[in-house]
Amino acid sequence: MSVPMTVADAPAEHVEVRRGEYHDSVTLMLAGRAVAGVAGVERVLVAMATELNVALLAELGYPALEPVGPGDLVVAFSCRADAGGSAESAALEALTGALTSASQPGGSITAPGHAYPDQPAPRTTAAALGRTSAPITLISTPGLAAVAEAMESLEYGASPIIFSDNIPIRHEIRLKEAARRRGLLVMGPDCGTVVLHGTGLAFANVTGPGPISLVAASGTGAQELMALLDAAGTGIRHCLGVGGRDLTREVAGRSTLAALTALADDPETELIAVVSKPPHPAIAARIEAHAATLGKPVHFAFVGADQPTLTGSAERILAALGRRAPATWPRWAPAPEDEENTRRAPGIRGLFSGGTLRAEAEVVLARAQTSSDSAFTFDLTDFGDDAYTRGRPHPMIDNTLRLRAIADAAADAAVGVLLLDVVLGRGAHADPGGEIAAAIAGLRG
Repeated sequence: MSVPMTVADAPAEHVEVRRGEYHDSVTLMLAGRAVAGVAGVERVLVAMATELNVALLAELGYPALEPVGPGDLVVAFSCRADAGGSAESAALEALTGALTSASQPGGSITAPGHAYPDQPAPRTTAAALGRTSAPITLISTPGLAAVAEAMESLEYGASPIIFSDNIPIRHEIRLKEAARRRGLLVMGPDCGTVVLHGTGLAFANVTGPGPISLVAASGTGAQELMALLDAAGTGIRHCLGVGGRDLTREVAGRSTLAALTALADDPETELIAVVSKPPHPAIAARIEAHAATLGKPVHFAFVGADQPTLTGSAERILAALGRRAPATWPRWAPAPEDEENTRRAPGIRGLFSGGTLRAEAEVVLARAQTSSDSAFTFDLTDFGDDAYTRGRPHPMIDNTLRLRAIADAAADAAVGVLLLDVVLGRGAHADPGGEIAAAIAGLRG
């Protein structure tokens, strides 16, 4: 369905729905950027018609769509009359190129010396594992589609890393129980960071090798802790992500228990650190009791009101290894004019791409509220939450939603401080700080 609308002296609007045409979120992001790069084009949305994206379409001022679903593609933009053809061509080229690439698999998936090095790439997880006997799979198919791929991995003896989110918790439990029976490990769902023998998978920072291994129910928390330890001259051996829900009451630490046991058997791991958003107390106690049986030191870096910050946890880990923390950690101090803004408008708006970074900020701000004489309020959002990533790339890849929220915060007279995280690393946006700084500079200008 294409609905071009032209009003005298106004940009032309193009809203198109392509039924049943699915593309992954990164392809859609690149297609949206291709369209936005055409001169004279604005208000671009190229996305699957999830509830969030349909709401964004309305916020951009486009007319309501006839009933659509998350399996339908929406291409919307407004432009000068002479730019419409170029914008449509840009979208078509980006999306057709992705479809052509996906429909014509080719090339080798095996290293030299392995069987079948010259066959085209297989189309299924089972076919790939049958050919390679790989011990690990990395899965990023959307939502429920990831469950079948992960179960297939387990059936072939491979531990899956499930980058995908929006997977019902009952399926997570089912997968982790299947892994337990097979002596395997499910990393995820919503597992953003894994490091094996110093090699990062999904989002990861480059760190030196070292004697510390992490079990992480937190992607950005693991990245922060890795970066702090590396800055102190102590590297990382492994980081086993287990998914942000693993330490909930329902999932009961199933993957954390398995990961701790595996790392305890690794002779080159001297100390294990478990990093997580606030865990369920009973599950935390179970994990701590299991850790006490391993014969290897385990440090717990749980974010919470009665816990140290991740910087404090890094210092404790270094002390346990007999190493010194830096005299001062890198930090940013607010300029005088920023402090004056806080006095005038005491509201703090936090726009985060990392859930643990948001949780840590909440703990720090709540403590400051209690101890400070000055009154302030805060409102923090994690744009990496499942609600914001249905049919969209993670905010560590695509800042679109945060840039809109930044503009909204700038227009709010009650907001005196804007609190942002900028997460660097492989797999993330090439220059997230530059993109955010440009947006802020444009608002100030």
